[in-house]
Amino acid sequence: MSARKIVLLEFNELCPSLLQKWIGEGKLPNFQAFYNESEVYITEADEKTPPHLEPWVQWYSIHTGLSFKQHGVAHLTDGPRAGHPDIWSILLGSGKSVANCSSMNARGFSAPGSFFLPDPWCLSEEPSPSELHIFHRVVARMVQEYTNDSPALSIQDYSRFFLFLASHGLRLKTVSAIAKQMILDQFIDKEERWRRAVLLDKLQFDVFRHYYRKLKLDFATFFLNSTAHYQHSYWRHMDPTPFTVRPSNEKQRRYGRAILFGYEQMDKLLGDFLRLAGGDTILILATALSQQPFLRAEASGGQYFYRPHDIDALLGSLAIRPQSVRPVMTHQYLLSFADEGAAAEARRKLGSISFQGDAVLEIAPSEPGTVYMGCQLHSMIPADALVMVDGRQARFYDLFYPLGEIKSGCHHPDGVFWVRSGQHRVHTEKLSILEILPMLLRHYGVGHTQNAVRASEQCAVAP
Repeated sequence: MSARKIVLLEFNELCPSLLQKWIGEGKLPNFQAFYNESEVYITEADEKTPPHLEPWVQWYSIHTGLSFKQHGVAHLTDGPRAGHPDIWSILLGSGKSVANCSSMNARGFSAPGSFFLPDPWCLSEEPSPSELHIFHRVVARMVQEYTNDSPALSIQDYSRFFLFLASHGLRLKTVSAIAKQMILDQFIDKEERWRRAVLLDKLQFDVFRHYYRKLKLDFATFFLNSTAHYQHSYWRHMDPTPFTVRPSNEKQRRYGRAILFGYEQMDKLLGDFLRLAGGDTILILATALSQQPFLRAEASGGQYFYRPHDIDALLGSLAIRPQSVRPVMTHQYLLSFADEGAAAEARRKLGSISFQGDAVLEIAPSEPGTVYMGCQLHSMIPADALVMVDGRQARFYDLFYPLGEIKSGCHHPDGVFWVRSGQHRVHTEKLSILEILPMLLRHYGVGHTQNAVRASEQCAVAP
């Protein structure tokens, strides 16, 4: 008898404490139902503190069973090139049909009866089947340029996007949700645009549902990040008490329920998955890590982020001509050059941008011929601030703009891992995220040859 199917729901950075709070208040009925039928664990991240307590590091550890010290994947763009066997490649090699629906920092694959949708920050991997390309292109542009009012997408792109959706599972209730949001933020209150993030979640579910029913998959992952974004942006609006600098009453009124809104939307989506999964499917909820108030920056109310108004213009002003410029995460970019010499010269010129004697841009370690960079100023910059650019003065805000709300939620190593087995049991001992891969492989009867982790016999996927 073949093993039951698994869908691993990767709801990035949901917090165990907030789930328990809002379940207890009756606000998350589908999470409540899921919890009551699950083996419940609190997970522990591989890296407990920054700089590697990051989702693109921790999810990579989950998917490969390797610790950060073993895999060394530090950036969002590193995973596809790292080459370690992961859950999808191992199961594909064992004859299983698999899907990766936007899981973070993963290498692509193409196989009959399977599908791969890269995460929105990944432009190096090709979707499979190729018809997914237009969906990925539009979603990636929306996510990477969410702070830009004019994403560079053509009418043809949008037409192909909506034609794809119409033939790949678009539901009437998704159309209705999009229409209501567009009316709200276009004609009633433009400040309500922050709610748009969850619309992409609904579209992604519709596409996943289409392929899941069509392909009869053995194993699938489904990744979402919208609520993690809300937590980073609006933690101090939800709970201003830990912060010295608090949001105004108007900001609190507008955004105080933003994080709860995210959880409520996740709850509705979880209900969709409960209806989608048949008796032969095990749903697993995982978050990899969670968040907490960013108290290290409480004196300023949180952490600020800045991004170039026009990255191409900024590079051009320094006579830097990369072969490609890829937005990575929020304020960061990956630049690729013909050779390491050109990359080294770019690092030197970018390092010339300074504010009060300190470098404006952080140049992180990256592969030869590439530059991984982003603004490393995270405090409030005065309106009249001047920076030096290759020996010339310029106004800071002529070059950079702030990214919306300041970041007031930061990462915490605890996460959620609920296995919907039909039986309820709460485990008191924390589960290392490195235990997850061997647990999944054991469920399918697939041997695990890496020495990265030990298989935990008490953590059975199936009851």
